[in-house]
Amino acid sequence: MKRHHSASLSLLLVSAVALAGCADGAAGASDDEPEGSSSASESVDPAEREAQEAAGPTTRLAVTHDGGVAVLDGATLETLGDFDAEGFLRVNPAGDGRHVFLSEGGGFRLLDVGTWGEPHGAHNHYYTTDPVLTDVTVDGDHPGHVVPHHGTGALFFDGTGEIRTHDLADLSTLAEEGYAEELPTEAAETAEAHHGVAVVLEDGSRLETLGDEEQRSGAHVVDADGEEIARSEDCPEVHGEAALSDGTIALGCEDGALLYDGESFTKIDAEPDYARSGNLFPAEGSPVLLGDYNTDEDAEEPMTEIALIDSESEEITRADVGAAYNFRSLARGPEGEALVLAEDGVLHTFDEETGEELETLEIMDSWTEPEEWQEPRPAIRVVDDIAYITEPDAEQIHMVDLAAGEVLNTVDVGFTPNEITAADGEVVEGVSAGSDAEHGEGGDEGGEEKGAEHGEESGAEEGGDSHDH
Repeated sequence: MKRHHSASLSLLLVSAVALAGCADGAAGASDDEPEGSSSASESVDPAEREAQEAAGPTTRLAVTHDGGVAVLDGATLETLGDFDAEGFLRVNPAGDGRHVFLSEGGGFRLLDVGTWGEPHGAHNHYYTTDPVLTDVTVDGDHPGHVVPHHGTGALFFDGTGEIRTHDLADLSTLAEEGYAEELPTEAAETAEAHHGVAVVLEDGSRLETLGDEEQRSGAHVVDADGEEIARSEDCPEVHGEAALSDGTIALGCEDGALLYDGESFTKIDAEPDYARSGNLFPAEGSPVLLGDYNTDEDAEEPMTEIALIDSESEEITRADVGAAYNFRSLARGPEGEALVLAEDGVLHTFDEETGEELETLEIMDSWTEPEEWQEPRPAIRVVDDIAYITEPDAEQIHMVDLAAGEVLNTVDVGFTPNEITAADGEVVEGVSAGSDAEHGEGGDEGGEEKGAEHGEESGAEEGGDSHDH
């Protein structure tokens, strides 16, 4: 079944107006420091960042480059802020429509891109302000995946197997208090350190990958007391997380995909003995996951096929792109279609059910994937019916209207873009300031994109944001 996501292009192009409405304040953070709290050094005065009321939700982009991270306006692609940061940087949607976790060498750092929404009676108010790279950090060894789900965020540290979870609603509280407080987190740990992922489920149980420094074998689920309630080791080199609309959690394997429906695990086998889908991308209302499809165990040959994994029929449909692509090439369109930005410089669109190629749109000149996964290469991020595509060689970002099939805008950003993610400024039930206590779905955008063999990347954009290489 196709789903129509209403085009927000008209709202996207409306300029913000001066703040005229009212906003309810969130409850203040506790004075007691919870176990596993993060550190916050220097506070940011909220009075120095004037809020402007907007006509609707405002998209903003976070784009890394050598030496820092820039925040861009989603309508104009104007750079609104550029912040210094050292080392190789990654960006992960926090899941609240406003914040992004910046992965640095020693942990995660909170970036406020300055867009958000608040419920007000039967309607919502939307706001923007100047972006800021805060001093709120969650420290740990080798920060990896960030997974927001049903109002709870899970931060995974590959170097120790430590999992730090937090209430997404606390991010709104931090913003209201000028980031003078710490982010309260709870700590857990896997049996062995590995490049893994954790997801806190709606009932408080937690899905964790299984593995060690040498190999990864599958996943298990533990209840709120840490007791194991489900387990599967039928997912070699498990990688890539995505949440389907029905609550199913999917994980990529080197021979298919592993699904957890809240009670038990189900394996969907690929036909070849080795057919790795390490990055998974869901779409709202769809049972089909888009995955990369690597049949070369030595990774010497480029990927040219994609996997369309149907969680209902438990079948995998392969589609030939006709050109090479990589882990930053995949996204989902407004109708659930599979999008592939290939090395021929073309954006390919495929039907999610049949794998039929629907259309193509030339974006840039052909390019070749760099040898090291950390090096910049074109990447795609989708918000509603707008695709944002980076072109590192030209130091450009392209804005594409997927519904019309045309490039709306191309901007020279003045730096070489590497990773890109987006915050849509939408209200998230149970998470945004002023919303009720019932947690809504906090993922994404997958969400993100939204881990790489950390390098690898998970599916979490719009539910699955990937880290692979």
